[in-house]
Amino acid sequence: MITHPAYMVEPWCLRETELNLDVLSQSESVFALTNGHVGWRGNLDEGEPHGLPGTYLNGVFEFRPLPYAEAGYGYPESGQTIINVTNGKVIRLLVDDEPFDLRYGKLHKHERLLEFRTGLLHRTAEWTSPSGRSVRVRSTRLVSFTQRAVAAIAYEVEPLDEDVRIVIQSELVANEQLPRAEGDPRAAAVLESPLVPEQHAAHEQRIRLLHRTARSELRVGAAADHVVTGGERTEVSAESSDDLARVTITSRLRPGQCLRLEKLVAHGWSAVRSAPAVHDQVDAALAGATSVGWAGLVAEQRSYLDAFWARADVEVDGDAEIQQAARFALFHVMQAGARGEARALPAKGLTGPGYDGHCFWDTETFVLPVLTYTAPQAVEQALRWRYNTLPAALERARQLGFNGAAFPWRTINGGECSGYWPAGTAAFHINADIADAVVRYVAATEDEVFEKEVGLPLLVETARLWRSLGHHDHHGDFHIDGVTGPDEYSAISDDNVYTNLMAQRNLRAAAVAAERHPDVAATLGVDDEETAAWRDAAARITLPYNAELGVHEQSEGFTRHQAWDFASTGTDQYPLLLHFPYFDLYRKQVVKQADLVLAMCLRGDAFTAEEKARNFDYYEQLTVRDSSLSACGQAVMAAEVGHMRLAYDYLGEAAMMDLSDLEGNTRDGIHIASLAGTWFALVVGFGGMREDDEGQITFTPRLAEQLGRLAFTVQIRGRRLRVEITGTTAKYSLLDGEMLDIRHCGEPLQLSVGAPVSRQVPPIAKRPSPEQPAGRSPERRGHQLVRSETD
Repeated sequence: MITHPAYMVEPWCLRETELNLDVLSQSESVFALTNGHVGWRGNLDEGEPHGLPGTYLNGVFEFRPLPYAEAGYGYPESGQTIINVTNGKVIRLLVDDEPFDLRYGKLHKHERLLEFRTGLLHRTAEWTSPSGRSVRVRSTRLVSFTQRAVAAIAYEVEPLDEDVRIVIQSELVANEQLPRAEGDPRAAAVLESPLVPEQHAAHEQRIRLLHRTARSELRVGAAADHVVTGGERTEVSAESSDDLARVTITSRLRPGQCLRLEKLVAHGWSAVRSAPAVHDQVDAALAGATSVGWAGLVAEQRSYLDAFWARADVEVDGDAEIQQAARFALFHVMQAGARGEARALPAKGLTGPGYDGHCFWDTETFVLPVLTYTAPQAVEQALRWRYNTLPAALERARQLGFNGAAFPWRTINGGECSGYWPAGTAAFHINADIADAVVRYVAATEDEVFEKEVGLPLLVETARLWRSLGHHDHHGDFHIDGVTGPDEYSAISDDNVYTNLMAQRNLRAAAVAAERHPDVAATLGVDDEETAAWRDAAARITLPYNAELGVHEQSEGFTRHQAWDFASTGTDQYPLLLHFPYFDLYRKQVVKQADLVLAMCLRGDAFTAEEKARNFDYYEQLTVRDSSLSACGQAVMAAEVGHMRLAYDYLGEAAMMDLSDLEGNTRDGIHIASLAGTWFALVVGFGGMREDDEGQITFTPRLAEQLGRLAFTVQIRGRRLRVEITGTTAKYSLLDGEMLDIRHCGEPLQLSVGAPVSRQVPPIAKRPSPEQPAGRSPERRGHQLVRSETD
C-alpha cells in the first residue's frame, strides 16, 4: 500500500510532483495509456529506471506449459500469457555524453500529469548532469482512440544555462529484459525473449521491426517515423538489427533553443497474415498517422473524449478524492474497451501483465455494465469476441460431458487457461454473466441486429449448458450442483444462490429471445419443447434458505459450516489464500468476496427488502474482501438497506484501490473491474439505478450525508439522461432524443428534452451497522492522510 501522498487531488487529472522510486511500478500502471488495442505502460521515456517495462497488443500472447503432478481428464494442457511486445516508447538522451538518468546528477523538478479530458500524459523534468550541464526535458504522449494502431510522443529538450551537445536515440526495442516475477500467483508468468526476429529496417527517419512468437505463432510488427525541428547543425541517422531499431539525432543547443522530436509509432499483429502483409499493415497505419501529424492526433483525441465525457461524466461534491477517483476510473475503463474490437477485455486492461493478461467473468459483471451506459459500442465488440470464441466453448462443454457452451474461467484466445479446476472449470456462472451482459446491452440499445447475430446464439448455448448441468429432483425442483460461485473460498457447492439466480435469468432470456426471433432460433435447432424446458427449469430453480437464521444460504448447507476463527487470524495473514490451504477455507464460513450480496445487487427482484437487510448483515460478518471485486457490491447493498456510512466507506475502498495501491499489486496493472465498481457504487448504489430484463430504468436515490451532490449522465436507447441528486431532491433531465419513460421510487415519469422533472427523495431509515470480521472493516473515510488539493 502506498503510505505517502503520491498524487495530488485534482478533479480532472492525476498529477505526480516528484519522482519516487518506491512507487515507480504503481505509477507506471496508473499513468498507462491504452485504447483497448495498444497498451503503453507509463514508463519513463528514457526507459530506466523502471519498475516493469510494458507494451502490449490485445490478443498477443504466448503459450506456456501447465505442469500437473497428477494428470486428470479435462485439464488444460497449456496456459496463455500476455507478452511484452516491441517497445516504441524509448527515447534516450545524452547531454554532453552524460546519459539522462534520474538516478545520477541532480533532479531539480519532476512532474507527470495525466489529463482525463485530453487523454495526454505530460512530463516535465529539470536535471543537472554529474558534469554540471542543466537541461529541461518535456514530453507528451498519447495512445490514439481514433487510429487504433497508433501511439505518439512529442519530446523536447533545452539547455538552461550554457551550450550543450545533445544526442537523442529514439528506439524500437524487442525482447526487453523483465524483472523476475514474485511468488504471488496473481503475478504474470515471465517469458524470456518471447519474440523471434523476422525483419528489421531503417531508412532516413523511419524504422521497423517484425517478429513472431514461437509457440502461439503470432506475427507482430512495429514501425516509427520522426519529425525533428530546432537546434544547430542537427544530424539524423538510422540503424537496425534483430531486436533494436534506432534513429539517432545529434545537435548543438544554446540556452533559449529547443530541440523537438515528434515520434509516431504504429503497432500491428496477426495470427494469419504473412510477414510482408504485417509489414504493409504497420506501414499503412504509420502513413495514416503521419497524414494528420502530432497536432492532428491531439485534436482527434480531444474530440473523442469530449464526446465521451458528455455522455459519461460523474460529478461528486463533498469528497475531492472520490471526485478525482471517479473520473480516473471512468477514463481507464473507457481506455480498456475503446478500440478492443472483438478482442478480450483483460482484468488489468493493457496496463500490466497481472493475471497473465487474462479475461475473467468480471468483464461482463462489472466492466460491461458501465460501458453499456457510457460507451455501448465497446460492449458490442466485447460480446462479439465472446461470440467468436463460441466454437471453443462448445467444444469445452462436450469435453466436460454437457450440452451447450462452457466458457472459460480465464483466457486470452477463448481456450481455458485455469489449471485449478475447483476455482476454474467449476465456476460455470461465467456463462450466466455473459448472458446477463447480452440482456443488458440489448435492452439499453435496442440493437436488433446484434441480438439476432450475436446475442441469441450466446443466450441459447449458455441456456443449454444450464439445462444440461442442472437437474430436477423428485419434487420437480431444479438444482445446479457441484459449482463454484463468485466466492472463491467456497468451491464445488450445491445450489449456489448467485449461480442459480443468474442461470434463471439466462434461461428466461434465452426463451424470450428465441420466441422473438423464431427464424434465427430455428437455425440454432431451438424448438418449443426446448424453450418450455428452459422456462420450467427457471420456474423451479432452488434457492437455499435457513429459516432458523432467517437468511438465504450462499449455497446449500453453507450456514451449517464451522465459522472461521477471525479473532485468531492476524492482519498479516490476508489474503487468506496465501496463508491457508484451500481445503480449510472451503469447509468454513468465510467469504472472499461478495457472493450472495452480489446476487442481491444483480437480481434484487428475487428478494424482499427484509430479506436483503438480513442477508446483508449476516454475510457482512463473514466477508474478508480478499478480492478487489468485493467492496463495490457491498457498497451498493449497504446503500440499499440503509447503511449509508458503510456504503460510503466501501465506495472509498473501490475508488482508491489503485490510487492508494490497497492490495499491493497495482504494480502489475490497475484493477479495471474495481475501477468500474466506483461507477457501480455511485450510480447503482447512491443513484439507485436499476434495470429490468425489458430495459425499464428505475431510480431509488439515497445519498450519503458526506456527499453534498451526485450528478451523472447515462446513455439509454440512444438518449442521454442526466440525474442530479442534491439533499432530498432528485432531478431528471433528458438531454437529447425522444421521450423516455423511467421510474423514480416506483413512480412512473415521462421525460422530454427541455422539461426536467424533480422529485423528493424519501428519507432513509437508519439501522444499526453490522460488524465485519476482526481487522477487516473498510477504512473510515475522513481519517485519510490529507493531500494537497487544487481547484
